[in-house]
Amino acid sequence: MVLLKQILYKFTRTKIFWPILALAVLLILNLLLIPGFFSIEIKDGHLFGSLIDILNRVVPLLIISIGMTIVIAKEGIDISVGSVLAISGALAASIMESSSVWVALIAAIGIGIVCGLWNGMLVSVFDIQPMVATLILLIVGRGIAQLITGGQILTIDNKIYDYIGSGFLLGLPFPIFIGLAVFLILLYMKKRTALGLFIESIGNNMTASKFAGIQPKRIILIGYAICGVCAAIAGIIVSANVSSADANNAGLWIELDAILAVVIGGTSMRGGRYFLSGTVVGALFIQSLTTTIYSVGINPQIIMVVKAIAVIIVCLFQSEKFRLAFLQFGKKKVPLQ
Repeated sequence: MVLLKQILYKFTRTKIFWPILALAVLLILNLLLIPGFFSIEIKDGHLFGSLIDILNRVVPLLIISIGMTIVIAKEGIDISVGSVLAISGALAASIMESSSVWVALIAAIGIGIVCGLWNGMLVSVFDIQPMVATLILLIVGRGIAQLITGGQILTIDNKIYDYIGSGFLLGLPFPIFIGLAVFLILLYMKKRTALGLFIESIGNNMTASKFAGIQPKRIILIGYAICGVCAAIAGIIVSANVSSADANNAGLWIELDAILAVVIGGTSMRGGRYFLSGTVVGALFIQSLTTTIYSVGINPQIIMVVKAIAVIIVCLFQSEKFRLAFLQFGKKKVPLQ
């Protein structure tokens, strides 16, 4: 019993405890408000239900959030991921009109790498602040996507491509397996490769990293390239899910949810240690919150306000100073004799 209490106490002190608690509270709230929220049905060998829908819909946000975690870990940020998502989806749809699906997929991933390297070059080579550097592609990217599609919504008619966004494997939506694969690959990179250590080192102290022989510019380029690839994969999934490429609305403001997911997951915006597992929980919280808001019929005009309040509460409780102040609130102070 003592050992169990020690384990629970240590767990409550970890970065991931409060995101998990917030997600658990949200799921319990859904159970009370939405009848049959946890029910899962099997139709034609496929699993259906609210939980499956959340896992399926969270994948694009999850993949982008994981890439964003890598960038934020080295004290950067990438607010252009929504535009990169739109570009990759538009390019894939455009190429499939005259070429094979495999060429389209390779081109979409390739453009994600190019966009990531562009952002990384502006930040590392030209020393432009990350917010300003990625703001350029945030603004221009939508225009590039519009040029690729000719200002139209391109429809996609390809069974292989459609399977990426709406197919099933082992009874589960196929995008779930893509998200899991991206998470495991980057988790392996963090735990088992020098690159993961270098990213953390640069975020903690770039000057010390230089003296240790690490080349920060190269690591920054790689970090932004990874983020670009993640945005491109998300763009493929989004366009495949709806069988079309909408350059204007695809991934609109997804970068804000991705940043929130990273912060909720416990990764500091000041760089340093990063928590991919926490980011997964943060993304699930954001998607679950969005699903809850729509399910209970909250006015669409105040959805962003409700989401902001919920996120602020979670972030505040992650602060030890706030928790202490909250616990002491209302306690009557006994005057000294």
